[in-house]
Amino acid sequence: MRKNFVRVLVVVLVLAVVVQVVPYGRDHTNPPVRMEPGWDSDATRSIAQRACFDCHSNETVWPWYSNVAPISWLVQRDVQEGRGRLNFSEWDTPQHEADDAWEVVQSGEMPPWYYTIIHAGANLNPTEEAALISGLRASLGLGR
Repeated sequence: MRKNFVRVLVVVLVLAVVVQVVPYGRDHTNPPVRMEPGWDSDATRSIAQRACFDCHSNETVWPWYSNVAPISWLVQRDVQEGRGRLNFSEWDTPQHEADDAWEVVQSGEMPPWYYTIIHAGANLNPTEEAALISGLRASLGLGR
């Protein structure tokens, strides 16, 4: 029994080391900020920065664990997907999902629950959530 446990442990450790050589998940670039939306207030931008910018801007903060596979693969995928859907740093290009930004916050889809576990600042209280929804609608030209 103990021998099997040691074997399994050794295999797991070897695999953990081997996956570190996979190149995906280490492209931690932040392209230049080209243009942001016309924020309705500094408060809206501040809340969006805390809750959205890591995946939806070119101002991603890459934490230490974003360099450790397989977590790095998930982080890289989330940032690439997030920037592809909505990028607050590239407002000079069409942002096709901008109209839905406030709705995904209101529905609780964003920020994702797993993101808020590790990033406490993205965990919005009801007042902050309402301010972000209202601010996104105003900032993105969607009325109130």
